[in-house]
Amino acid sequence: MSEAVETGSPETRPSDSADLFERVQAWRAQDPDAETRAELDALLASAKADNASAVTELRSRFDERLEFGTAGLRGRIEAGPNRMNRVLVSQAAAGLAAYLLEKGRTPSVVIGYDGRKNSRIFATDTAEIMAGAGVRAILLPRLLPTPVLAFAVRHLRTSAGVMVTASHNPPQDNGYKVYLGGDDHGSQIVPPADAEIAHQILAVATSRNVLDMPRAEYEVAGEDVLDEYVRLTAAIANTASLSSAASRSRTELRFVYTAMHGVGWETASRVFAAAGFGPPIVVTEQINPDPTFHTVAFPNPEEPGAMDLAIATATEAGADVIIANDPDADRLAVAVPDAGGWRRLSGNEVGSLLGWRIAERVAAAGNHGSAADGILAASIVSSPALKEIARRYRLDYADTLTGFKWVSRVPGLVYGYEEALGYLVDPEKVRDKDGISAAVEFLGLMADLALSGRTFADHETAFAEKFGAYASSQISLRMTDLAEIPRIMNRIRQNPPASIGESRVDRIDDFSDGFEEFPPGDILRIWLADGSRVILRPSGTEPKLKVYIDASSTDGTAAERRNNADRTVAALDAAMRELLA
Repeated sequence: MSEAVETGSPETRPSDSADLFERVQAWRAQDPDAETRAELDALLASAKADNASAVTELRSRFDERLEFGTAGLRGRIEAGPNRMNRVLVSQAAAGLAAYLLEKGRTPSVVIGYDGRKNSRIFATDTAEIMAGAGVRAILLPRLLPTPVLAFAVRHLRTSAGVMVTASHNPPQDNGYKVYLGGDDHGSQIVPPADAEIAHQILAVATSRNVLDMPRAEYEVAGEDVLDEYVRLTAAIANTASLSSAASRSRTELRFVYTAMHGVGWETASRVFAAAGFGPPIVVTEQINPDPTFHTVAFPNPEEPGAMDLAIATATEAGADVIIANDPDADRLAVAVPDAGGWRRLSGNEVGSLLGWRIAERVAAAGNHGSAADGILAASIVSSPALKEIARRYRLDYADTLTGFKWVSRVPGLVYGYEEALGYLVDPEKVRDKDGISAAVEFLGLMADLALSGRTFADHETAFAEKFGAYASSQISLRMTDLAEIPRIMNRIRQNPPASIGESRVDRIDDFSDGFEEFPPGDILRIWLADGSRVILRPSGTEPKLKVYIDASSTDGTAAERRNNADRTVAALDAAMRELLA
């Protein structure tokens, strides 16, 4: 799937450089983008003048190919096969078209895009090349959230979907997510489809010139796609059956909303209004799409400082809650008032509370654990709290691998989440995480609490009393040398710790050769004798090693339970940082 990395002695390097320059020139010759052509011209001239850093940069771009996997494509917007650009996207579109044509006689695809640099260009190239290859291509009418694209795959009953987005990655990145319809029900691709598509893309890249690919007119989806998404998402709030008091509690809820410079606002504002909530207080500086994401260091609501403007806005307005979507609106972040300030809830906290709310709703409807109508699911790195909720409500529960492509595929799913701020509250509508649907569900919770005269703190106490207290933390180690990640994982495999801090290790589950029902993966799950848990794995989208720590307590009062769980997590967090230093 990637070009061989060139090596050689000093005597052979001139010929290596000559081959590199030849590959660069061949790529440039088929590049339709003047900006990336000029970029290559400057690098090539500098490299030919014996500038070592220019040669290194060209090798970084041309000695490997950006891998097409279960996350599709994602990388920096620059020239070369190891970057995101119009040549690479055109090859991906032609390869995906070949895959779809091989699978069916009359394939179709719907394409969406966000507000990042080149997103519309990449989407249009995809639509034209797909149509030119004989695939019915439908482009969404304008930049819209990822959940709308995921919904459109099911709503329009297309064979596939493509979303041009890099979600919450840095501004210089873009990406290419692929969904499949039919038996895949609009979920993101998983093996073996990813490898089959990658094979077709590589065949295109090695045999065809992008400029020679036939292009054709494509369709543009009507407004009915967005209208129906809005209608179904607003229906989560059940506004038609609200009493006048309940309706008033929703209109009186004061909430701040930020789109984090992304594409969520147009759709979210319509949904909030249709669901019966009053207009939100918006973070004006972040409400419109902006590919530079100029008010944040990193456009991810999980990152420190990303919600500072929202918190300042909420403090000034005296708001009840903060709702934040990431730039493509498939994730939800929440902050609540706490001790005179604001506390951002973790993905596990939001995921558990939404899981409790939905479990109660399913139980009230008379569904008690049949696989057809009552399964809760979460990725293995998410809190064990959801499993306990399922047990208490006699619902089935499923652990999945990380990635919503796995959560969304659980048969009979009524709710699923992943700790990285991803929640699926209405799987009949969409089979991917959806930050707008989740926002409606959380706002409904806050309004219901206000109606009953309870606070959010009261609700958290009730959770700890009913299910126990759960605490979690995450360590993300960003690596400049990607080889360091497997070195750390192998070191722990070869020299497993007998204890982490003062907690004795009970057992270690190594997923490298597959574990139970899970396929092979670079994951280590460490169980401690006190029931707490530590999981290590490389990030699937960023150069990071991630560590997930979870603990729980059912001893004492709700406050004592929380303190016990928090202390255990803090001790394990400190010990893991020392172990990995």
